[in-house]
Amino acid sequence: MITKHIEIGLVGGRRQYLTDVLPHKVIPTNTILYKKLTGLGATYGEIKANRNSVIIEPNKPVIIGKCNDPKHRDDNLFGVHDNIYAEDILRYMIRSQKQGKRIKILTTPESFCKVRNAFEDMDMDIRFDCFLLFDECHKIIKDSGFREHISLPMDLFFECENKALVSATPLEFTDPRFKDFNILEIVPTFSYVQNLHIITTNNVLPTVKKVLQEQDKCFIFCNSTDMIYELMIRLDILDKSAVFCSEKSVEKLKRAKFNNVTDVWDESKMMQYNWFTSRFYNAVDIELNFKPNVFLFADCYIADYTIFDPYTDAVQCVGRFRNGVGNICLVTNTNPRFNIRSKDELKGTMECLRFNYEQIKSFYAYATTNSARDAYKTLLECSPYKDMLDEQGRTSFYKIDFKINFDFVKGFYNNDGYLVERYANCGMFNVTAEDESYVLGDEQRLIVCNTKLIKEKRKAIVNQLELLCPCQTEMDYQLLQGLEEADKFIVDAYLKIGKSEIEKLKYSTKRIKEAMILADFNERARGDEVQKLIANSFYAGQWYSASFIKSELLRIFGLVGLKPKKAVTSHTITDFFEAVKQEHNKKRGYYLIRSRIL
Repeated sequence: MITKHIEIGLVGGRRQYLTDVLPHKVIPTNTILYKKLTGLGATYGEIKANRNSVIIEPNKPVIIGKCNDPKHRDDNLFGVHDNIYAEDILRYMIRSQKQGKRIKILTTPESFCKVRNAFEDMDMDIRFDCFLLFDECHKIIKDSGFREHISLPMDLFFECENKALVSATPLEFTDPRFKDFNILEIVPTFSYVQNLHIITTNNVLPTVKKVLQEQDKCFIFCNSTDMIYELMIRLDILDKSAVFCSEKSVEKLKRAKFNNVTDVWDESKMMQYNWFTSRFYNAVDIELNFKPNVFLFADCYIADYTIFDPYTDAVQCVGRFRNGVGNICLVTNTNPRFNIRSKDELKGTMECLRFNYEQIKSFYAYATTNSARDAYKTLLECSPYKDMLDEQGRTSFYKIDFKINFDFVKGFYNNDGYLVERYANCGMFNVTAEDESYVLGDEQRLIVCNTKLIKEKRKAIVNQLELLCPCQTEMDYQLLQGLEEADKFIVDAYLKIGKSEIEKLKYSTKRIKEAMILADFNERARGDEVQKLIANSFYAGQWYSASFIKSELLRIFGLVGLKPKKAVTSHTITDFFEAVKQEHNKKRGYYLIRSRIL
């Protein structure tokens, strides 16, 4: 690839647009346009260009936004997405021809095949009869890990005579078909670096609460609907929030009884707190009559996909606001388990996986026995390289690019210092940083959330309580409340009898309950301790031997120093339960029907 440069500057105090500086005012073919800044009018210029155009946009909200933009009222735009069909496109094209207008189609990658079919029905060849522009082309890589068909147009794209890609934040493509493309880099001659404040923390929730206090009409980017919903609940701002996300997430939030949610940007829906998932990181134009404060929230423990790439995501989020922004703040934790790897190291790993996969594939193809074929087939199915293949079983360069880039960026979040350094070195931000640390962090919370064994979970909570108690601040009490929500019983037990007693009882629920009842008795006898202890030892719907009943009752009475007036026998259990005599394996006993204890 050859890189060419074009300067863009200020004229009369106004920032120039691409149509002011590009030769012939249009994007040349076989070009990757690296425009450096958002809002320079790349798609605007192509919409206005005197040629048929098909513009591939990353998702539906972008298309709806541009089609509804008053600036394009007379530009004959037609948006194609999931609810538009080839017949609709065909009618639009016929109407455009009759009216002598240029075809200007905006389509999602997944709907591109419908556009191609419509061209064929019109006896037009999309390869020669229009200019094909892939807008926000970094998304081909960024989304390939979870959008199977985002690269669907690329095979036909390379066959087109007139084509280009554009992004303010392009990524490196490894697809060899790009070898004959030129990179056209736009070089601003004015200052464009913006101030960014990074807050690294070991506990995202209280830090988010702190930074959002007294914010007025702020915009928050967070790529997890679950995380957004939890934050809104925890911060008690559900009635002050609007969420902009995918159609699927809209349905999810509405099932949770949150209704101020939509899959397209709509200023009338704007609230005090406006939340956006990654669907709105790119291309959407948000034009406001004020400069909002912008927040980026990530949690490396809840979900690694919430992290922001300083070279793409962070730049794009801020770039949504065409009239500028106020303060920009990133709040995130870091995770030392994220490996720091160079791109060359990651490419080497991928090449090794590819080589091994191809070797096993060859062994499978030429295996001489069924058992050998079965073994090689199992290895192929388990290979990590399988995720790098498309639906036809071919290597997808875009999936490889996604994996390499994602793991590369994850490494930025290994530690606070390295993260700040990467943001400072990306060339788009003046970075300031601070650290917010708490006694309990997200890593400890994750241990509690992910531990399935009750005993192990309770051990983790008790260890955290040792760090937290006695609570001294409001935040300490909020963290304690979070532990109570995870397991109120063990928190109550810790506060009542302490860690050493719980460990002595080996985390036995029954023994801990008994110890708590006795602690209450010793502190302040209420008179119902015997009933509570018996309810802790015996359960309705079960059979107990006569010998166990008598010994257990005597033990319980001894714990509280009670000396019954009448002799204690197995029959004494009927004072506390409705019961019937039954024999099991020639042993006498009682089957307990229901408790008499209120």
